[in-house]
Amino acid sequence: MSPDAQTGDSPAPELTHFRDGLPRMVDVTGKAPTARSATAEGWVRLPPDARAALEAGTNPKGDPLTVARLAGLAGSKRTADLVTLCHPIPVTGADVQVTLEPAGVRVRATVRTTAPTGVEMEALTAVTVAALNVYDMLKAASKAIEITGVRLLAKSGGKSGDYHALPGQPGPSPDQG
Repeated sequence: MSPDAQTGDSPAPELTHFRDGLPRMVDVTGKAPTARSATAEGWVRLPPDARAALEAGTNPKGDPLTVARLAGLAGSKRTADLVTLCHPIPVTGADVQVTLEPAGVRVRATVRTTAPTGVEMEALTAVTVAALNVYDMLKAASKAIEITGVRLLAKSGGKSGDYHALPGQPGPSPDQG
C-alpha cells in the first residue's frame, strides 16, 4: 500500500506555472485553437454623494459609465500586459456592460476568442479595469467608493469544459446599496 493510500492524501499536484522552483509560462504550442468564451461581473458600491453625482449628471469628469465601458474593452485586450504569466491571445469579441442598479454600478463583461487557451482572465480584467474607471471618474464626489464581487460567472470551451457559477449574492448586500 502506498503512503498516499494509507493516509488518504493525494499526491501533490504538478505546478503548471513553476518548473524547478522558477516561474514559467505554460507552453500551449501543441494545443489546438478552439472557440472559447468567458463572462465575469463585478460591482462598484456608491456612497450617496457619488450616486447623486452620477444620477444628476453633474460629475465634473463626464459620464463614468461610458468611460468605464471603453476602458473595460481596452483592458480585455491588454490582459497579458497586466497578468504576468497570462498568454497574449487574440480577443475576437468583447462586450462590456456598465449599468447603474439599486445595488450600485454593475459591470459585466463577456470575452470571446479562438485560441489554445481560455479568456477567463480577459473577462476578469475587463470588469476590474471598468470598475477602476468608475472609481476614478467619481472619486471627486466620494473616496468611499468600493469595488466588490468580482467573479467569473461562466466559461465555455477548452479541456476543462464549461463552468457556471452557482447563483449567489451578487453585488453589495442590500443594506450597502
